[in-house]
Amino acid sequence: MTVHFIGAGPGAADLLTLRAVEHLRSSPVCVYAGTYIDEAILAHCPPNARLVNTAQLDLDAITAELVGAHERGDDVARLCSGDPSLYSALAEQSARLDAAGIPWDVTPGVPAYAAAAATLRVELTVPEIAQSVVLTRTQARSTAMPDGESLSAFAATGSTLVLHLAITRVRVLADELTTHYGADCPAAVVFHASKPDQLVLTGTLRDIADQVESAGLRQAAVILVGPAVGRTPGAESHLYDAERPRGTQG
Repeated sequence: MTVHFIGAGPGAADLLTLRAVEHLRSSPVCVYAGTYIDEAILAHCPPNARLVNTAQLDLDAITAELVGAHERGDDVARLCSGDPSLYSALAEQSARLDAAGIPWDVTPGVPAYAAAAATLRVELTVPEIAQSVVLTRTQARSTAMPDGESLSAFAATGSTLVLHLAITRVRVLADELTTHYGADCPAAVVFHASKPDQLVLTGTLRDIADQVESAGLRQAAVILVGPAVGRTPGAESHLYDAERPRGTQG
């Protein structure tokens, strides 16, 4: 058997990859995060699949489900919201599987920040405006941030910032980021990107916290900050410059 860590994407069932759907359809067990994954995605599972919602499970309980499936010879679709490379606990779960001698693989998914950018119709890397994107979070009721990964340090670069798991601290964060970007810097929040109840808030660091608090957002939202978020005009790409030398094919 194999445990398939699958990126379920930002929420919309039609953003699953073909490989993800194939694994879902062929796995007798599906372990998923019920906070983010709905019935439309689970509908790809076999009719008699064992569905395990991890919302109330700790790592030991999740591991027990995976070990039990291995002992039965059942493949497992382990659904992660977004992409498994970001905030999915892939590292700790796969370490347990390695210790138990259980094979596993990873299927990527559409990350929430990409879905949010698509909703906003923005490119996060605009020539001469921003050529880097920082994906980060902040510390609240969570594990400590590593030394050197302060929000101020990232903001000082002027990069486009994407903040995950931070919506409940948006006012504090906006105040901190204003020091580096200025109060008029474009900011946006996308709640449930790609889902039917998607909500988009756009503004600046001056007013984005007011909008979030008025909307009552508490989870499942991505914060984007930087000039590129507001479609600030930049230079045109050298790649498509008519004056750039181009080789001939032959």
